Amino acid sequence: MENTAVAHGKIEDRERLENVSFGMWLFLASEVMFFTAFFGMYIVLRNAHPEIAQSREELSRIMGCINTLILITSSFTMVLAVNASKVGDRKALVRNLLITILLACGFLVVKGFEYGHKFSMGHFPSTNLFFACYYLLTGFHGLHVIAGIMVLTSLLIRSAKGDFTATYNSPIEMTGLYWHFVDLVWIFLFPALYLI
Repeated sequence: MENTAVAHGKIEDRERLENVSFGMWLFLASEVMFFTAFFGMYIVLRNAHPEIAQSREELSRIMGCINTLILITSSFTMVLAVNASKVGDRKALVRNLLITILLACGFLVVKGFEYGHKFSMGHFPSTNLFFACYYLLTGFHGLHVIAGIMVLTSLLIRSAKGDFTATYNSPIEMTGLYWHFVDLVWIFLFPALYLI
């Protein structure tokens, strides 16, 4: 009787995890559609107005490279956090979540300096089509980074209290998927805006 209850509990846990995973993948698919529409808009505008690409020279490739390195590193620390949660290593989980949060904040600081420099040069969203697209795409991505920081901070607090174990870590895994999506979007944004 007791073994049956345990087995039933494991089946319920597995079904709940599958539902949560499916929900996260649906959410990420909707986000992909948003960003695809924005990328499509940018490509159409660039093809229709090739001259707007000249404004790309005003962007700092060095800052773009630094932010790329920051986000790739944060993706690695997020992987370490997910792995730590799977084996129940609370110290490693807390440490890697904290590093991921700090890296995400570093990304926003660099982007803030970059925006400040553009503003000081008189480059605003109303300057031309390129900067309208630049601020729209990077701003929307920045909002996703901020949302990620908020969720990661919540998970950090819960992890420090010991809310996650080797058998219950789905919030960490789902947030890891989201964070990799945010990083992947930047991997497309960086060359599209800064290099091509």
